[in-house]
Amino acid sequence: MGNWVENEGLSIFVVLVWLGLNVFLFWWYYLAYDIPPKFFYTRVLLGRALALARAPAACLNFNCMLILLPVCRNLLSFLRGSSACCSTRVRRQLDRNLTFHKMVAWMIALHTAIHTIAHLFNVEWSVQARVEEDRTLAAVLSRLGDNPNESYINFFRKKIGNPVGGLYVAFTYLAGLTGVIITLALILIITSSTKTIRRSYFEVFWYTHHLFVIFFIGLVIHGAGRIVRGQTADSLAEHDPKICYKNFTHWGKEGSCPIPQFSGNPPMTWKWVVGPMFLYLCERLVRFWRSQQKVVITKVVIHPFKTIELQMMKKGFKMEVGQYIFVKCPAVSKLEWHPFTLTSAPEEDYFSIHVRIVGDWTEGLFNACGCDKQEFQEAWKLPKIAVDGPFGTASEDVFSYETVMLVGAGIGVTPFASVLKSVWYKYCHDATNLKLKKIYFYWLCRDTHAFEWFADLLQSLEAQMQKRNNAEFLSYNIYLTGWDESQATHFVMHHEEEKDVITGLKQKTLYGRPNWENEFRTIAGQHPGSRIGVFLCGPEALADTLNKQSISNSEADPRGVHFIFNKENF
Repeated sequence: MGNWVENEGLSIFVVLVWLGLNVFLFWWYYLAYDIPPKFFYTRVLLGRALALARAPAACLNFNCMLILLPVCRNLLSFLRGSSACCSTRVRRQLDRNLTFHKMVAWMIALHTAIHTIAHLFNVEWSVQARVEEDRTLAAVLSRLGDNPNESYINFFRKKIGNPVGGLYVAFTYLAGLTGVIITLALILIITSSTKTIRRSYFEVFWYTHHLFVIFFIGLVIHGAGRIVRGQTADSLAEHDPKICYKNFTHWGKEGSCPIPQFSGNPPMTWKWVVGPMFLYLCERLVRFWRSQQKVVITKVVIHPFKTIELQMMKKGFKMEVGQYIFVKCPAVSKLEWHPFTLTSAPEEDYFSIHVRIVGDWTEGLFNACGCDKQEFQEAWKLPKIAVDGPFGTASEDVFSYETVMLVGAGIGVTPFASVLKSVWYKYCHDATNLKLKKIYFYWLCRDTHAFEWFADLLQSLEAQMQKRNNAEFLSYNIYLTGWDESQATHFVMHHEEEKDVITGLKQKTLYGRPNWENEFRTIAGQHPGSRIGVFLCGPEALADTLNKQSISNSEADPRGVHFIFNKENF
């Protein structure tokens, strides 16, 4: 269990605390509406549905308080970079911010469903009580407020039966209308957040996600109508509902119980969400301020496999290995921001990203940079770029280990370009203070052309390691996972050559996929008693495989070998 906690993502302690608070709030508020005499008559009208609506409402407030915090990127980067308040273990939890964000979102969806269903019953019974005959207690309670000096308990004041009365509540009452709006907004946000939509229609995901503004506005004012009402404290002092409900036909008469008085619950949601909303507003202001700072594109390099490299400069820009930035190109879209891993090293005087052309926005950036033209593009014709960041990721911790496994799939190799470049620069100057002693680098790619833009870096690093008599520092394995028959024949004919026919490296390209179980066992045998960092930027299926291998190959003995799995999340 301990290895699962460390490798899979959020620690089980964090998850259990969060789930425990949800259970506690649900049970506490359920009892708060199901037992006290204040809501005795409200329960007569609404039954158990009252407590079943209010309990998830409290959990909604709690989770809506949390939902914005994981996406405050600048706040998380500040915490992550502060050694005073962030140990390595805490930073690892901060790296799971989007995982927690998704978990909270699903919890919001669950409690929204419970809250909505319960209120559908509440509305139906409230509407029905207004048209019932006076012989029932529910009907008498619903008539309260029709005469002077009476306060109502049934929020529905019209005498319209169902289903028209229910529709009237949904579209004319503040609580009903805001409920419909925020539920629709939540449905759109969640359904457009699926992996298929994010990858194939990112713009749909991006725009619908900003419906959260409408969601939070509706959430804050949802309870302003005060439709949930209970008996006032003064009324309870002279009208005990547990005694007086039996003689409801004689209320207000001499010698009998006085007519009960009621008041609505004050709205509480704003108290839960005002703090996170303020933090998120500050976050957006910081992003806006950063986006206004001038960014200069110094060089555009067209690489094979539909990939371009943008080299940029920005005053005061400082980065660490493996970090990422958000990029906006107003010439393509004035609103959209897209995340890209930095492929440059902190030692370089510029910062760079590699962009693979896979969608409308990247295609627009490709054309805006003049990459679709044959002639040389003048620098002044290059588009304006806005940059927000950099932001921290798990790859920042690479230099915290003595031994690491770096696994990249396709374009997912980009975070490790920054790492390997930084290692190269450190070895060119002085690597005596470098804690990192061994790198196992794996790159899986389907197409031979994808290797070309990265091979130069590996060749430079390979030469530098040999020059320093430390060729064992970097062990790299490049796997080609897709090829045709003609390519296979060509590879066989040139296999005996000194350098690899694809990459030009001394280490030959391997074909197929790694046997991860053997790889982990071999590395574990070579580094007994070590904590080995496993860093991945790649698909979820590969993440599951590496995570399971990290767990199964870690020893129960604290003094034994332990694989610590880390995955890029942004």
